[in-house]
Amino acid sequence: MLSYLCSLTGTSRSGYYRYFSEKGEESRRKREEREEELRKTIQKAYDFKKRKKGAKQIKMTLAGQFDIVMNLKRIRRIMKKYNIVCPYRKPSPIRKALKATLEHTVVPNRLNRNFRQGIPGMVLLTDITYVPHHSGRWAYLSTIKDASTSEILAHNLSSSLEMPLVTDTLKKLMATGIAFPEGAFIHSDQGSHYTSPIFQNMVKSIGLGQSMSRRGNCWDNAPQESFYGHFKDEAELRTCQTSDALEEEIDDYIDYYNNFRYQWNLKKMTPAQYRDHLLGQL
Repeated sequence: MLSYLCSLTGTSRSGYYRYFSEKGEESRRKREEREEELRKTIQKAYDFKKRKKGAKQIKMTLAGQFDIVMNLKRIRRIMKKYNIVCPYRKPSPIRKALKATLEHTVVPNRLNRNFRQGIPGMVLLTDITYVPHHSGRWAYLSTIKDASTSEILAHNLSSSLEMPLVTDTLKKLMATGIAFPEGAFIHSDQGSHYTSPIFQNMVKSIGLGQSMSRRGNCWDNAPQESFYGHFKDEAELRTCQTSDALEEEIDDYIDYYNNFRYQWNLKKMTPAQYRDHLLGQL
């Protein structure tokens, strides 16, 4: 009977006896102990700064924060085995654009998806996203992102979609004291905030040019959309019970994103590290 069952499973009789031998059980016990230690190490990186991470983020966090080098395939295998779940971005809902008035002006697309120009501050990306509010309503987050480094340079949270949402973001950008290179410009979609003469005049006053995506084409501002996707996956937004808690969580997440969230396509550096890396090459 044993020979028949072994033939069905493709197992040799010697292999069967070896598996259930004392030596085989000891080998499996040691392997489980090793993998449990790997799980603890991976869990430590997964929990770093209390932000969920995927396998690539874990690999880079282990190297950057704990000086531990681990194979990506091993990380994925251990995550799967112990059900350490990587957050997945959900598709963004289609947002209704506010109708622009006749005085609003659409400007040409100067960017043409040439996001990584290798010069910090040369191309700035801006957009607005909806953020779930503790009361079941929505708050609105405006950000300005450096396309070359992925760093979030300025952000502003508001309960209103009125113009101060974006103009206050520009004011916060100016308050950083960043010196922009010659020819720097800010790129956005064709939303009414960005076609407004108020916004456009303010952009000119701080010495920046302006560029806009083609109508209805989210790929023309893909890195900004990507940031919002990661932000909504990883930030603990729905646990915030007050507006102040929501703002604190957003501030904390953006600090984490800029200074501690390693990115595979930034040579496994954080945005702040990559900015310093690029500046060192200029």
